[in-house]
Amino acid sequence: MKSDRFFKKKLSNGLTVLFEKRELPVVSSAVGINFGALYESEKEKGISHLIEHMLFKGTKKRGYEELSKEIEKKGGILNGYTGEEATVFWSKLPSKHVDTGIEIISDIILNPAFSEEEFEKEKGIVIEEINMYHDNPVYYVHDKIKELLYEAPFGMSIAGTIEIVKSLTREDVKEFFNKNYKTDKMVLCVVGDGDFDFICKKAESLFPESKTEFNLPEIRKKNLKIVETRKGLDQSHLILGIHSPNLGQKEKYAYDIALAYLAGGMSSVLFNEIRQKRGLAYDLRADSDIGRNYGYLTIYAGAKKENLDEIEKIIKEEIGKLKNFQQKDLDEARDQLIGLKKVEEESSSRVMSALIAEEFGEGAEAFYDYDENVMAVSLEDVRKIGEIMDFSSLRLIPE
Repeated sequence: MKSDRFFKKKLSNGLTVLFEKRELPVVSSAVGINFGALYESEKEKGISHLIEHMLFKGTKKRGYEELSKEIEKKGGILNGYTGEEATVFWSKLPSKHVDTGIEIISDIILNPAFSEEEFEKEKGIVIEEINMYHDNPVYYVHDKIKELLYEAPFGMSIAGTIEIVKSLTREDVKEFFNKNYKTDKMVLCVVGDGDFDFICKKAESLFPESKTEFNLPEIRKKNLKIVETRKGLDQSHLILGIHSPNLGQKEKYAYDIALAYLAGGMSSVLFNEIRQKRGLAYDLRADSDIGRNYGYLTIYAGAKKENLDEIEKIIKEEIGKLKNFQQKDLDEARDQLIGLKKVEEESSSRVMSALIAEEFGEGAEAFYDYDENVMAVSLEDVRKIGEIMDFSSLRLIPE
């Protein structure tokens, strides 16, 4: 059901504007480009992430310090992120500065300087970021499991590899950016106390019309199981990966229900079985990533090496029990998810990110249909997840 606080418009320049009206004097603004790591070839994997970094290093009008200063000195935040299907640049400011947020983000996207000096420095920073994720076992296994579920290039890390980042030239990055980052693939999303007509006029004046075309690449699945050893670890790490059962549009909502039941907090089945009853692990978490032509679920536990077999057995057994999912469990999971969404809607920046993600999928209106979509998931939809028998797994254990 569409909210009476939500507005959407496709401008003559090709840009789509999304706006949710709020009364609090804070506004979150973002431009999302419907282009991310999913579209990269194996030789250029990580280039979108590097571009995201570079766009914050200065424009033809403003240097790095000036960009951040114009936002931060007004009490705001400026940041960005790279995903599989989108790259997003966003700000959060007192609502009286909504025009500043939109103008700074547009300058970042439309007028990047791509300074040679900054480019070489930023490549070094990205390499250190890759090293940081590698050295953190929890980050590492969550990144690595995708490699066990999918062939390259999709299975590779969004950040790419050190070798690829080193090989990228400034000319490579500029050409890639100029080819793919076009207005017709962009969304301006504003959540907060603002005026929709003003926002549309501002966006119309700032963004020139530009178009691009690209197709969803082929994504090839696989299922691998590996064990890695590493010096200096005091704890072992287990992560299981499961391909989605292709339930169509209901897929992500069925996965949400399964995850809430399996690992959605201290009252969840896996938390009770693994931590509360048996004391086998401290950290236990589950997540899913569902895109337009891919989808997978992960379940992670950090524990002693000798506990991993039992933990993996319990996880697989509980997933298998989804074949007998009951109405009571479905009702409780629905209530939990709908309630959590209400809590998360307190944050304008979370809603902003969610609206962009939905716009690049089913359409931003789906954000406001979440309750109905969750309620539409049937017992049979969830039970299909319990039929999955193929698991990828990674164990990272002390050497």
